[in-house]
Amino acid sequence: MMICDPANYSDTVDTGFERFRSLTARNILHSDMLRTAGIAADVRSVSIEHILRHELNIPRRKLIEALADYYQCGWIEYDERTAVPPDLLAGLDADLLCGALWFPVIRDGDTVVIAANNPSDPFVIDQARRMVRAERYEFRVALTEDILFFIQDFLNGPPEHLIGNERTGLAFWRNIMSRWRTRLACYRTDFAIARTHFSSLRWGLGLITTGRVMLQLERGGHLWVAFCWTMVAAGVLLLIAGFTSYFRIKRSIVRPPAPHTLIEVSAATLHFLENYQFAEKERTGEAPPRRTMLARLMELLPNSCVFIENSTDNKVRSYLAHERTALAAQRTVLACYRTIYARARTGLSFIRTGSSFIGIGTGLIEYFGFSIMTLVDILIVLVGLLMITDGIVWYWPVRKEQREAPQMV
Repeated sequence: MMICDPANYSDTVDTGFERFRSLTARNILHSDMLRTAGIAADVRSVSIEHILRHELNIPRRKLIEALADYYQCGWIEYDERTAVPPDLLAGLDADLLCGALWFPVIRDGDTVVIAANNPSDPFVIDQARRMVRAERYEFRVALTEDILFFIQDFLNGPPEHLIGNERTGLAFWRNIMSRWRTRLACYRTDFAIARTHFSSLRWGLGLITTGRVMLQLERGGHLWVAFCWTMVAAGVLLLIAGFTSYFRIKRSIVRPPAPHTLIEVSAATLHFLENYQFAEKERTGEAPPRRTMLARLMELLPNSCVFIENSTDNKVRSYLAHERTALAAQRTVLACYRTIYARARTGLSFIRTGSSFIGIGTGLIEYFGFSIMTLVDILIVLVGLLMITDGIVWYWPVRKEQREAPQMV
C-alpha cells in the first residue's frame, strides 16, 4: 500500500509565506508570526502550510481561502464521499501525483476539475493535461494534506473497487439512521409520559369518587368528614395535574408523529439500499407481498445481498460494514414499529381513561340520584366520551400495521 507523507514532498511546495499573506489582512495571524513560520518552514524543510495548520492551529477553511485569494481561483476540500469518476483514475501514477501535488476530482460535462496545491505551476498544468484527457480543465487550489488524502483514498485499490470510500458512505447512512432512531426514542418517551399522566387522571377520579361515597355514609365526626374532603381535594389535584399534561402533550406531539410521517421518514433513511445493496426480487411461489410500506421495508432487508469483488484490500471489513448497515436498517424499521405501537398504546390509554370516566360518572348518577352534583357527574361522562373519541383517532391508523407486524424467529 502506497502512503504519501507530506514531509517527503515538502521540497515541491512553495514554503514562502506570501501565499498566506491574506491571513494577516483578515487579522487571523500577525505578520511577524507569519514571517517566522515561513523561516521555520525553510529551516525544517517542511511546508509552511503544515506549521500553520498543525502548530498554529489555523482552521483549514481559513488556509484554503487564503490560497484561493493568492491564486485568484476556486478552491476544493477533501471529502471521503466524493464520487470521483473511475475513468479519471485510470492511468494515474501515484508517485507523480504526490510529487506534483494535484489530483483530478470532478467531471462536469466536458470539463475536468483538478485540485492542485499550486494551480499556477506550468509543470502541474502540463502533467495534468497529459495524464487526464478532457476538452477543458479547471484548476482549483487545495491544501497539501487534502490532495494526499485524495491520492491515498482513491489509488490504493483498483478504480472499480474503492473500498475506503464505500465504507465512509455506509457509515454516513448509519449515522443518519441513528439520528432518526434517537428522534423516534424521544417520541416514545413523550408517549410514555402521556400514559403516566393518564394514570394520574384515573387515580384522581377514583379518589374523588371514594371521597364522595364515604361522605354519604354519614358516620359522623369531624375527623371523618375532614378525611373524606382531603381525599376529594387530593383527587382534584391529581386531575388538574393530569389534564395539564394531557393538553400539553396534545399541543406538542399529536400532529408531527402521525404514522404515515414516521414511515415515510424511516423509508428515506433506508435510501442507501439503492446504492450499496442489491435487493433480490421476490421469488414466485412464496408468500404474497406485504401491503403496508413499513412491512415491505422489513421484508426487503433480509432479501438484500452484498456483492463485493475480489480484492486484497479490506475485503472483510467492507463486507462487515455492509452487514452493520443492514442490521442498523433493521433496527430502524423495528424502532419505527415500536414508535407506532407506542402511539397505539397511548390511544388505548385514552380509551381506558375515558371508559373509567364514563363508568364512574354513570355510577355516581345512578347511586346518588339527581342533584346539583349531577351536573358534575354529567360533565365527567362527557369528558370520558371525548377522551374515547380522541383515543380511537390515535389508535385506529395503527391497526393495519398490526396485521402485518414482522414475525421474528
